[in-house]
Amino acid sequence: MKTVRVANGQGFWGDSVDAPLALLEGGPIDYLGLDYLAEVTLSIMMRQKLKDPAAGYATDFVEFVRRALPRLVEGGVRVVTNAGGLNPRACRARVLEAAHELGFEGLRVGVVEGDDLLARLPELAAAGHPMRNMDTGEPLASVLDRVVSANAYLGARPVAEALAAGAQIVLCGRVTDTALALGPLVHEHGWAADDWDRLAAGTIAGHILECGAQATGGNFSRFWEVPELWNVGYPIAEVAADGSFVVTKHPGTGGLVTVDTVAEQLVYEMGDPASYVTPDVTADFTSIRLDPAGPDRVRVSGVRGRPNTPFLKLSASYLDGWKAAGQVTVSGPRAVEKARLAAEIVWRRLARAGVEFGAGDRREELLGVSGCLPGILPGPDAPPEVVLRLAVRDPDRAKVERFGKEIAPLVTSGPPGVTGFAGGRPRAQEVVAYWPALIAREQVEPRLEVTVEGVGG
Repeated sequence: MKTVRVANGQGFWGDSVDAPLALLEGGPIDYLGLDYLAEVTLSIMMRQKLKDPAAGYATDFVEFVRRALPRLVEGGVRVVTNAGGLNPRACRARVLEAAHELGFEGLRVGVVEGDDLLARLPELAAAGHPMRNMDTGEPLASVLDRVVSANAYLGARPVAEALAAGAQIVLCGRVTDTALALGPLVHEHGWAADDWDRLAAGTIAGHILECGAQATGGNFSRFWEVPELWNVGYPIAEVAADGSFVVTKHPGTGGLVTVDTVAEQLVYEMGDPASYVTPDVTADFTSIRLDPAGPDRVRVSGVRGRPNTPFLKLSASYLDGWKAAGQVTVSGPRAVEKARLAAEIVWRRLARAGVEFGAGDRREELLGVSGCLPGILPGPDAPPEVVLRLAVRDPDRAKVERFGKEIAPLVTSGPPGVTGFAGGRPRAQEVVAYWPALIAREQVEPRLEVTVEGVGG
């Protein structure tokens, strides 16, 4: 039975720059997925594109191409990535430039588009598509004049079509994370659009791979059992035509692949486990069977799926005021008490100047004491140092900027032991808020284009 080896070397933009190379060098793989996008990543890319129309993609990917292209070509490995972000054509241009500089004429790069609906939002709203916020129920029309990006989640089909057209690198914008693995599997195994069980199996393979080393020991609850986490191997799925697959990693790498590491990744970002909804299929995670299959090998089988829904998810972002944050380190005896006093001083001095923030628009954190786990109070052995972090947000930029002027004075006009102020005054930054919604599937049309560098094939 034919087996396709799909690996993933990036779990987010900012993940290890060496992991993809290690996957290429550590043993045979057929496809390399690189997952750069998250909702916050799209917001970052949007801010970059507003400043520079040629930006808005994961620049790390271009550097990866420069480092890895000889190995990719030599090994016949094809790459599928969402590094295109909000500007996949600009990303493709940089990739083709890199290929030309390296002397690789004839590189075929596919671009998958159609996810960007920003220009069409007024038309869609006027046609009766409310695009209601999935958390609040509000229609998108309430913030339409402030929306700066809107991308529908595409599925695996356009990825598979790009591969069928001969693309050696497939550059996507907002496709689902799972599509980076499912697309190659649809292409290689010829799974039909209504082969729900196999599509669900490929989706689950993609879900296990999508966060990189989280399936191979990274972020594992029993971290003390993980060998050589510094050298953790990234995950590989060996997928058969019937949809069963084995999760593994290259030999000689750190980390581990066990039923437990795979199971922990399976419940990552999980809603209803019986209905994991994607553009391609509704996967039933309760049907999954996990079995040990040897050292660092876990077999996944029994996956069931159901038809996809009439909707696609829409990920939009909009401008929602201003924010700023600053912090100081407070040390010495009674550090927690002093940090709380320092926070009170800032808020009262601002109020004296006529600047006040509502309870929901200001935040006070004591990092080291209840910063991550609110409600846990310091015991008799209170820490001798703590980091005080203060943050605000407001529609009025002037108020936020005024807040930024009250952190530094704590060093000489606050309680003793206030140190560690660095980075200058906190600056007001625009808040880019997230708007999750649904859009009728028929309103989104994926587009595909494959470009060849030079004249080679």
